[in-house]
Amino acid sequence: MQLRNYSKRTIENYISCLSLLSRHFNLPPSELTDEQLRQYLLFLINERKVSKSQVNQTISALKLFHEKVLHKEWKSMLLPRPKMPKDLPVVLSKEEVKKLLEVTINLKHRTAFSLAYSSGMRLGEICQVKPRDIDSDRKQIRIFNGKGSKTRYTILSPLLLPLLREYWSRYKPQTYLFEGIKKGVPISDGTLQKAFSLNLAKTGIKKKACFHTLRHSFATHLLEQGVNLRIIQDLLGHRSLKTTAIYTHLVNFSPDQITSPFENL
Repeated sequence: MQLRNYSKRTIENYISCLSLLSRHFNLPPSELTDEQLRQYLLFLINERKVSKSQVNQTISALKLFHEKVLHKEWKSMLLPRPKMPKDLPVVLSKEEVKKLLEVTINLKHRTAFSLAYSSGMRLGEICQVKPRDIDSDRKQIRIFNGKGSKTRYTILSPLLLPLLREYWSRYKPQTYLFEGIKKGVPISDGTLQKAFSLNLAKTGIKKKACFHTLRHSFATHLLEQGVNLRIIQDLLGHRSLKTTAIYTHLVNFSPDQITSPFENL
């Protein structure tokens, strides 16, 4: 997985999936039969009551293990993937984002939240971003080796620069823009997730939001401002425009702002 440039988090998750499977049968995964694999997935669904995404992740780990480690043909029909629910993502309004930033007293956390909302970066990308990736002259942020091993650029808000400079002056990060207690080591995504939840609770906002909600809010608010969907796709680093198009279902609009094409006949 390292040779194929999988992310550290994906590697850890896949190894965990295979380890749990091995312990369940007390056998190495290479010795398990097709029927045992089916039984295990049913165990996860019916007994463990795990999420559909976790079942899918287990299947992905098994597929990679069979194809790339055991060099066996993967029988996709043997272990069908559960259909994922097509829920729309949670989005914060501009007022709610402002309230979140106002209650976040910790400068490091407020800067990380602000960067995520203003640029649409993923949590993992926020943790890995380095000071040299911030181009204040061109108002761009370089995201190196993002999801799918892609490098892309996203926008840097000029209004964010004073906050970034204040943060830099106080923390003086060595390698990563956001570092943990130990210098030179990136902050963990769990730390930022926990900080987001704690500060969201302070606002009284009842939405089931997480750190990734800032990215969803960025995309939705850009669409409401009239930014082309194709541009938003590039900023987010989506492979397919279909993925980005989900935000069209989240846009707030007033009917009185729309002119019927009949009026232009």
